[in-house]
Amino acid sequence: MAQIINGKEVAMNVRKSLKTEVDLLRANGIIPKFAVIMVGDNSASKIYIKNKTNACNELGIECEEYILSETTNMEELLDLINSLNKRNEISGILLQSPIPKHLDIDKAFKAISPSKDVDGFNPENVGKLCLNQDCFISCTPNGVMKLLEEYKIDIEGKNAVVIGRSNIVGKPMLQCLLNKNATVTICHSKTKNLTEITKKADILVAAIGKPNFVTKDMVKEDAVVIDVGINRMEDGSICGDVDFKNVSDVCSYITPVPGGVGPMTVAMLMSNIVKAVKN
Repeated sequence: MAQIINGKEVAMNVRKSLKTEVDLLRANGIIPKFAVIMVGDNSASKIYIKNKTNACNELGIECEEYILSETTNMEELLDLINSLNKRNEISGILLQSPIPKHLDIDKAFKAISPSKDVDGFNPENVGKLCLNQDCFISCTPNGVMKLLEEYKIDIEGKNAVVIGRSNIVGKPMLQCLLNKNATVTICHSKTKNLTEITKKADILVAAIGKPNFVTKDMVKEDAVVIDVGINRMEDGSICGDVDFKNVSDVCSYITPVPGGVGPMTVAMLMSNIVKAVKN
């Protein structure tokens, strides 16, 4: 039976140590301040923003929320981002995705100052990650790396397979693993013979948003399985991209959903905000 990777516990420890850092900053008259922008009325985004705001409050980071209407145009969004870029007291800026389809999210991410880009989506930070330079790394892949580190899971020289090639998780995840000297394969909807590839993975990361997609027959014995998926089922329950119950029988480590990667995403965002303040 696999050992459960407890993301909730690791995230709590990360937040405890960040609280100490923030207390020290505040004692020296430096108040960390973070701005989050949401466009439209996405109910999942509202929950994510609430989680981020709660985490900020808990750590002593001030949070400004900008909730823009569905009809906001590109110029208005860019004007807001530029005004936040110019405010010295704002250390970090986050644009909650998704945004309405008539807006260009890549253009918006590019507009966020790289030094305030705590979500790690500005092309400058993406490029620096590829070059293995110090930068802001997007929070979910960064959280996965922190979990592997905390559980002392060796990455160097291992075969790692990432299922999913999104700009938010899949691609930066590939780069993070590569920077730690893993041999990385990325799979997607056009990949042929997927099971043959996943069966060779020492570390398997599922990030596709398909409930219970990764089954027991796709996993090598004693592999480390990281489930990034969060899928809400018709009965209201939440499950990941991995068939947790059956895959647990064959792998050595596995992240649960909920309580695995999810809490780490928010913890690493807080870590990036504190890093931005110190920079």
